[in-house]
Amino acid sequence: MSADPNAATQSWPSPEPHHGRPHPARCLVPVLVAAAVAVGLGVYGRLHQPTGTAFDLAGFSSTRAVKSWLASTAFFFALVQLVSALMVYGRLPGPRWAPALHRWSGRIAFLVAVPVAVHCLYALGYQTYETRVLWHSILGCFFFGAFSAKMLLLRSERLPGWLLPLVGGLVFAVLTLVWLTSAFWFFRTFGVTT
Repeated sequence: MSADPNAATQSWPSPEPHHGRPHPARCLVPVLVAAAVAVGLGVYGRLHQPTGTAFDLAGFSSTRAVKSWLASTAFFFALVQLVSALMVYGRLPGPRWAPALHRWSGRIAFLVAVPVAVHCLYALGYQTYETRVLWHSILGCFFFGAFSAKMLLLRSERLPGWLLPLVGGLVFAVLTLVWLTSAFWFFRTFGVTT
């Protein structure tokens, strides 16, 4: 039995529209889960008494520097996700292993973003003392809600072909705004330090 050379792409959802109409619950459940995650994180962040720090890594000048570098790493892998998605959907030329690159860059981006979120929620909480911080708090909660919806949609059958790229683009756009209101702001204000 020989290995199928296309096996890497067989588990990737088809960019073509699926025939038939999806059951409304297929889209409603991810939306409800997204809302529950976003609101739950916001409520926890608002009610939790901030500790000031959640973690610290040797070699960094502050936890804010650690958070900014981890957030920038997550954003870098999100950029890889964006480019690899364009390859998978045929918008850019790419290697046969583009689907694997897309999956693994997404996993790495998420794993690196989790400690940043933990630090934000546990150490800082949901804050509103200035416009940038308010938007960062809102967008951070919304990001993890939208990400949850995307993960649920990945396993759904018979979705419109445009839905998954739309939700993926939304997740990327929100992560970009989260990064701009945190790590980018930090580097611009305090310099690119460790």
